[in-house]
Amino acid sequence: MEVVDVLHMNGGIGDASYASNSLVQKMVILLAKPITEEAITELYTRLFPKSICIADLGCSSGPNTFLAVSELIKDVEKKCKSLGHKSPEYQIYLNDLPSNDFNTIFKSLPSFQKSFAEQMGSGFGHCFFTGVPGSFYGRLFPNKSLHFVHSSYSVMWLSRVPDLEEVNKGNIYLSSTSPLSVISSYLKQFQRDFTTFLQCRAEELVPGGVMVLTFLGRKSEDHSGKESGYVWELLARALNELVSEGQIEGEQLDCFNIPQYTPSPAEVKYFVEEEGSFSITRLEATTIHWTAYDHDHDHVTGHHHAFKDGGYSVSNCMRAVAEPLLVSHFGEAIMDEVFRKYREILTDCMTKEKTEFINVTVSMTRRV
Repeated sequence: MEVVDVLHMNGGIGDASYASNSLVQKMVILLAKPITEEAITELYTRLFPKSICIADLGCSSGPNTFLAVSELIKDVEKKCKSLGHKSPEYQIYLNDLPSNDFNTIFKSLPSFQKSFAEQMGSGFGHCFFTGVPGSFYGRLFPNKSLHFVHSSYSVMWLSRVPDLEEVNKGNIYLSSTSPLSVISSYLKQFQRDFTTFLQCRAEELVPGGVMVLTFLGRKSEDHSGKESGYVWELLARALNELVSEGQIEGEQLDCFNIPQYTPSPAEVKYFVEEEGSFSITRLEATTIHWTAYDHDHDHVTGHHHAFKDGGYSVSNCMRAVAEPLLVSHFGEAIMDEVFRKYREILTDCMTKEKTEFINVTVSMTRRV
């Protein structure tokens, strides 16, 4: 499976689209706002560029596409006004793999630009948008052309499924039953990919340029614990049920693995320092409920309806993210059944456990 060909979120604006099922990703971007605001404000007051070039890597499509960059622009504008400076021009690059739904982005761009300009008011500088299809595990921009790079929930996706020495039997990601060699292969693939990513961005950022990345990650150093990939483990349960019913061959499941790695803060720090082009400014871990809301109160009082709806919303969110990968391997015919079972498993799990995603956010500056 060529990841570059099949890794994309569900396009369009339908019920199963990423645009309709990306609340968690929106909340993660907003959770990181204190870090991104500090980073872009510090950059502006240090360099005072007349034109700021910002790249959002892994922009996907839908309402979140413009969220991160619009917040960054607002932060710069706020600082400009406090200093009495003229608004700079903005060059915004939106990057994702070629299979991303860029058509939806381009169709929504004129209305976004109009409403955003009205919101920002008179004196707002020109803002230019460019779509950049391609893998961020290679060069995307000219040397020293970017001031700021942002990426949220993207760099944990690997360039390829790791080469495994042993079968990851019954699993689709790292779990407590995964062989140690499988865990090692995933870690090595992430190290290769993340190092390549850092090297490419080091070429493209101006000296003193800034990058803020948010990964789906984990806090602990346990690669196969529930922090790491529990949401994938539950999807594997749904697929295993279909194996037991004869709708999927066991061997077909055993050779399917998700091309993702959820790093810990310690791993991110180690690989950034080992590559050497960047100095870390901030490195933090946060949590967010699988539904993007805090259901502690419902959990305590036993309000089951919240978890029933939660199972539906999490299943839809994961379908928007994972369905293209699953269809490429298992075919389209069983997708409704897979996600019906997955919803039931999620609902049951969420009534019994506190289910959270761990986010690892790092802010770093290109060494001069």
